[in-house]
Amino acid sequence: MYTAGIDIGSITTKAALFKYGKLAATKLIFTGYNSEAAGKKIFTEILQEAGLKESEHIKVVSTGYGRGSVSFADKAITEITCHAAGARYLNNTIRFIIDIGGQDSKAILLDENGKVKNFVMNDKCAAGTGRFLEVMARALEIDLDKFGALSLKSQKPAPISSLCTVFAESEVISLISKGVAREDIAAGIHESIATRVSALAARAGLTVPVMITGGVAKNIGAVKALEKALNINTIISEHAQLTGAIGAAVLAQNLK
Repeated sequence: MYTAGIDIGSITTKAALFKYGKLAATKLIFTGYNSEAAGKKIFTEILQEAGLKESEHIKVVSTGYGRGSVSFADKAITEITCHAAGARYLNNTIRFIIDIGGQDSKAILLDENGKVKNFVMNDKCAAGTGRFLEVMARALEIDLDKFGALSLKSQKPAPISSLCTVFAESEVISLISKGVAREDIAAGIHESIATRVSALAARAGLTVPVMITGGVAKNIGAVKALEKALNINTIISEHAQLTGAIGAAVLAQNLK
């Protein structure tokens, strides 16, 4: 039996394919301007890679902000529920999830059985999201993939007081003009995002063990700043960015 999960986010679209309850394949592409086309494309490609045909009966669950655009899905389920299922599949001890995506961030509290007990979401402001880091890296003229590592070289993080992305960018430009070291500005930016996200976590009822999911989980600077702000160690899976898609595929196994 095969099941698939498709997670259409604002920046990337992810897919996970399960075979008899175990993860068999994953894929990630950029969403682009057409989320419906992205969903169809990734599903076709992951089936091709697995040697399957679309005519075969595969239960599909869609999730993410573009979940409603996946017309061939058997069911659409919120990313909160899918991240819970995905995190527990990857590590069944997880009690709390911090998901930092491109356009929003979420803090999700799970009960002992892995069900969602509470969650808090920031989807009104780019601060505390991957988009925030993208804008700041561009202002510093630093490759986003190197941004986190650069921040770890700082001995004196430059404070970024603005939580608004637009004002924070102005602060960064001002610091650059004053000759502040880039690694210190980068560290200050990561501390700023950690402050925002840790407040979300506290409101949701932070409980350990904690897993960080989403694309920002690949940013070592953001992870270290968040761990410092929360005073905990976190768990990060190699499939951090695919957690929602994996959870969707897990939940697809329950469909009749």
